[in-house]
Amino acid sequence: MTTMKRIWSRIVGTGAALPGRAVSNDELARQLAARGVETTDEWIVARTGIRQRYLADASLTTAALGARAAAAALQAAKLEPAALDLIVLATSTPDQIFPATACLVQDELGARGAAAFDVQAVCSGFVYGLALADAMIRTGIYRRALVIGAELFSRILDWSDRGTCVLFGDGAGAVVLEAADEPGILAARLHADGSQSRILCTAGRIAQGAVQGDPFLRMDGQAVFKLAVAVLDSSAREVLADAQMGVEAIDWLIPHQANVRILSAAARKLGLPESKVIVTVDQHGNTSAASVPLALDLAVRDGRVRAGQHVLLQGVGGGFTWGSVLVRY
Repeated sequence: MTTMKRIWSRIVGTGAALPGRAVSNDELARQLAARGVETTDEWIVARTGIRQRYLADASLTTAALGARAAAAALQAAKLEPAALDLIVLATSTPDQIFPATACLVQDELGARGAAAFDVQAVCSGFVYGLALADAMIRTGIYRRALVIGAELFSRILDWSDRGTCVLFGDGAGAVVLEAADEPGILAARLHADGSQSRILCTAGRIAQGAVQGDPFLRMDGQAVFKLAVAVLDSSAREVLADAQMGVEAIDWLIPHQANVRILSAAARKLGLPESKVIVTVDQHGNTSAASVPLALDLAVRDGRVRAGQHVLLQGVGGGFTWGSVLVRY
């Protein structure tokens, strides 16, 4: 009797793309003051840890930014676009109602023929996309997948709402997954609770050529904070249990970069020293589905994340959605 060989997936390349130039808190405060909104660098840093963010100009598309991150990941993996057979793109700011932004990225890359679709799980989107691509590779249907998180959140911000407009930035990150004989992604768990949809949402829609409802991002910050810390902890423990590992086995924690207070509280609740948490929210702001791959790429390229280490990737966001992916890098 022949035993079927087990298929795993491994991350073989990472990439990132940021638009334009960094906008500091001081510069943003001056721009907001012209709109009648008062804030300061001190106020933003004390509440969020954010010091700057990148904001795209009106000509940039989500697909173009995502394609830049994807090209960097492919280069790191030493692969041509034609080698891909799956593209999964996580975004809450697609370029069009349809086709999927993943198809537009595919065209930009010249990776024709690969399956391509979008995932909408807001700030959990990249983790959702990674778990999906891993599952599809493990079935043997695909061998090489590109997973992208790309966002232009500046397009859906109400610049008169100080509670949200200082938090978010634009960016894209990507990874290439490849079928392997040895474990890479060890465990993944995804969850959602639609009853909490109102605490973080952009409820507007297009009908008969016009926007109906509120087209801007709205958030109950305190409710999001409490729920995020709780579910990040439970999700982390789920994947560690699935992999039969303890918290002490985690070399790096890369949670969604929403707010430095959430990152600190999540690490503390898990019993993980903050020195093991990759933090980029100070540089990028909250880039939604792009935040985890942006942080991973930075940590890989600066040498913190190395081969053989265990990295816990976590997403949490509107929906309300959350999930974790445990990776042996």
